[in-house]
Amino acid sequence: MAFTYFFRDIQIIDLAVKYLLEGFKSKVRIWDAGCAMGQETYTIAIVLAEKLGYFGYKNNVTIYATDREESPDFGDILKAGEYKKEDIDRIDKPIFDKYFKTSDRVGYYKIADYIRERVIYQKHDLLTLEPVARDFNLIICKNVLLHFQPDERVKVIKMFYDSLVTGGIFATEQTQKMPPELAHLFEQVSGEGQVFRKK
Repeated sequence: MAFTYFFRDIQIIDLAVKYLLEGFKSKVRIWDAGCAMGQETYTIAIVLAEKLGYFGYKNNVTIYATDREESPDFGDILKAGEYKKEDIDRIDKPIFDKYFKTSDRVGYYKIADYIRERVIYQKHDLLTLEPVARDFNLIICKNVLLHFQPDERVKVIKMFYDSLVTGGIFATEQTQKMPPELAHLFEQVSGEGQVFRKK
């Protein structure tokens, strides 16, 4: 499981959502591959909710969140959407006040139900090369590919390509460049980050 926190690498997430919404105006399907304990997934969800509004998000967004995490708490934490205070200290107060409330568990805060309800969680190993679904409009995979061998990276990104709709967006961490073997499959849409559109 990669170390992460809410709103980490927000520039890449903002760029990915920007180009996603430029191309798709109705229902969108998103895969957050390597979601750790859900902080990144819920960051994506909040950014979308800010852009689309309550009904736009609730009626049009589905996010698949996957990780190979073997911790017995993995699914429970993700499904509950509950986090300790130290996990959410970095969140700006207006966003925190809008999307979080005090949990019944002492010392925990819970993300808004309508945000959580649009997220589907599943344990998944990317190296099986089997997607969790298909016809995604956006796939985000950060802080995972760097752990793979170069040939594994190529195979996983090719699997992402096959899982995206035409014109779909793929985003990864800034340190990961598109393998030359796959450059003909994607168009880099921003010089500010590793965000690509499926040709």
